[in-house]
Amino acid sequence: MLYIKKSTLPKCGLGLFSSDDIEKGEYVAEYKGDIYTWKKCIERAAEEDKAGYVFYVNRNYCIDAYDFPLELARYANDAKGLRRKKDVTNNCEYLIKGKRVYIVSKKKLKAHTEILAPYGKDYWDEFEECDDDN
Repeated sequence: MLYIKKSTLPKCGLGLFSSDDIEKGEYVAEYKGDIYTWKKCIERAAEEDKAGYVFYVNRNYCIDAYDFPLELARYANDAKGLRRKKDVTNNCEYLIKGKRVYIVSKKKLKAHTEILAPYGKDYWDEFEECDDDN
């Protein structure tokens, strides 16, 4: 069973955890939300103050989970993101299948381990681009 609590990464807010062991290759969660373009996600962030839970596939297809607090996949953090912790690496990865996105374990995880998955270079490039615009 998945649950959320304070992330083990500094200044990252909440994180995603599992109360059970997870086997390598196991599907952990599906990332669900509204489908928007990246441009629309940026507009929502600026105009409606709705930012922080976007899975970036490409500029034309993003899954925005901001309005879906019960969709737990949105709480997975990236160990290589803005707030890194020494010796902590991503233990999962995102798998895109058509228009669906899943978090999949890269190795066996013990119960109560934080689920960490890379957001990807494109996401961080876009994030920095938006940061530069402000």
